[in-house]
Amino acid sequence: MSTQTFVSAARLQELKDELRDMKTVTIPKIAAQIDDAKQNGDLSENAEYQDAKERMEFAHGRVAELEQLLSNAVVIDDRGKGSSKVHIGSTIIVETAGIQKTFMIVGSTEADPTDGKISNESPLGEAFLGHEVGDEVEVVTPVKTTYYTIAEIK
Repeated sequence: MSTQTFVSAARLQELKDELRDMKTVTIPKIAAQIDDAKQNGDLSENAEYQDAKERMEFAHGRVAELEQLLSNAVVIDDRGKGSSKVHIGSTIIVETAGIQKTFMIVGSTEADPTDGKISNESPLGEAFLGHEVGDEVEVVTPVKTTYYTIAEIK
């Protein structure tokens, strides 16, 4: 069963560029390194060959991962901008314990909590979805329960 992966248009392009680069630059370069290492004789004790083989396995795994992400990608668009409810792509300002925090709700591949980008799949992001300005939102995490009031939706 496939699951949707929500991404911005910019992130979708980054994923496509990475896949193209892996297929046209990285994998051919590693293949050439493997071929060069084979020329050096005994492969069982050839560290360059073993290293290149490991990097090739990783590269093929990353290609498969990128292809899977792209096949399930759903682009977050601006149709929800101006909506009165929190959705993927919303930037929200919330208050908790007298402190204001700003979050952007993004897909899991773009999440960066240190930059205020939280995944729609995280306990925090999931709790905010569908709420409106003024709503008090209970966020239950394994560590504690926190209450946030949505002050603004952008």
